[in-house]
Amino acid sequence: MRLAYVTLQGRGRTDALIAEVAALLMRDGIRLAGTVQSNHERPDRRKCDMDLAVLPDGPIVRISEDRGSLARGCILDSGALEQTVVAVQRRLECAELLIVNKFGKREAEGKGLVPVIAEALHRGLPVLIGVNGLNLAAFLTFAGEDVCALPTNAPSVAKWCKSMIGTEAA
Repeated sequence: MRLAYVTLQGRGRTDALIAEVAALLMRDGIRLAGTVQSNHERPDRRKCDMDLAVLPDGPIVRISEDRGSLARGCILDSGALEQTVVAVQRRLECAELLIVNKFGKREAEGKGLVPVIAEALHRGLPVLIGVNGLNLAAFLTFAGEDVCALPTNAPSVAKWCKSMIGTEAA
């Protein structure tokens, strides 16, 4: 299995875990492609601002639209998300592992980072994906049977990643 996912309950917890795993792997010299998300609460808004950092070295792209203090529903800026898709695609060739912060609404529709995930798997790269509860069924349908649910602690997830690229000591 070269495809794995993590999911945690609670707003932003999966994002934080994915970011921690990415930091551990980069510290150990693993060449990454992908995205990590940071969420920034604003006291005057119901919705947080969402930024995606393209691994390994940026850019950081704001993927949320500010639709005002009464905004409800999705605030994802699809154009900004597609900008990150292009940036991640360019980095795949040099990567040992793809990290996708979230299999979200766009991915559930077959868009967003789905083409990059498919290409990484085609190249034989291991892929780690964060999945929220709302999109778990769509992700499992996308992934098929060859997927691994990982524990929800960063060292264990990083260990799986390293074992998939052959850097984990036996």
